[in-house]
Amino acid sequence: MDLHVHTVLSPCAELEMGAKEIVQRCVEEEIDIIAIADHNATTNSKAVIDAAKDKPLIVLPALEVQSREDVHTLCVFSTFEEALLFQKWVWERLAPIKNDPELFGFQIVIDGENNILKEVETLLLQGVDASADDVIGEVKRRGGMAILAHVDRPAYSYLAILGMIPSNLAIDAVEFSARLSSREAISWKESVSNYTVIKSSDAHRLSDIKKAHTTPVILEHPAFDEILLALHKSGGRKVLWPWS
Repeated sequence: MDLHVHTVLSPCAELEMGAKEIVQRCVEEEIDIIAIADHNATTNSKAVIDAAKDKPLIVLPALEVQSREDVHTLCVFSTFEEALLFQKWVWERLAPIKNDPELFGFQIVIDGENNILKEVETLLLQGVDASADDVIGEVKRRGGMAILAHVDRPAYSYLAILGMIPSNLAIDAVEFSARLSSREAISWKESVSNYTVIKSSDAHRLSDIKKAHTTPVILEHPAFDEILLALHKSGGRKVLWPWS
C-alpha cells in the first residue's frame, strides 16, 4: 500500500498527476492500495476512485493536513463522503489567501476522465487554524485514520517542529520517507516510540509511484478497516517492515 499520493489538486504536484495516469501507474507497479492525499483537500479522491473502477486497485480518500505549527498529518477515511465532510472542517480553518498559480502551481479539480471541473482559488499550501493535536483529534472523532507524515524530514514533520512524539498520541502510525535507506530507517525507528511505521511515496510525479516506495501489509482483503487492524497489530493483520 501507498497511503500518500498527490494529484493535480496539489499545487506542488506535476500536471501529469491525473486520475487515469495515477491508476495506470499503480497497476503497472502492482500496487494494491493507495490513498489520495492532496494538501488540505480530498476533492480529487473521487476522480481517482472513479478511474480505478474495474481495476485491481483500492483507492482511499485522504488529506494531507498542515496544522498551525506546520506539521503534516495524513488523514485517511473509509468513504469519500466522510473525507469531504472533514475537508469542510479543514477549509473553514483556512485563511482566505488566494493562490498564485505562477508562484505555487495550479490547483485543479478533475473527474475520473481527467476533465477539468474547476480550479480551487484559496491557497492550499498553508497551515489551518488548528493545532496538530486538534487535527488528529478531529480525524479520530470522525472515525478516520491519523498518520504523522514524513517524520524524518527537517520541515513539516512532527519531530522537526515539536521535538518528540508523545507515547500516548492518538495516531495510528508514523510515516517515513521512501528516500531513507534501510540503515537510516532503523535509526529513525528509535525516535517514534512503539508506533507502527509505514513507508509512502509522497508522490508528486508519476515516477515517484513505484512498488519499492510502498508498505507490505497482511490483510484478509484490501479495505480501510483491515488496514486499521494491521496498523494496530490486531486480528492477525500486520504491517511488515517496509525496508526488509
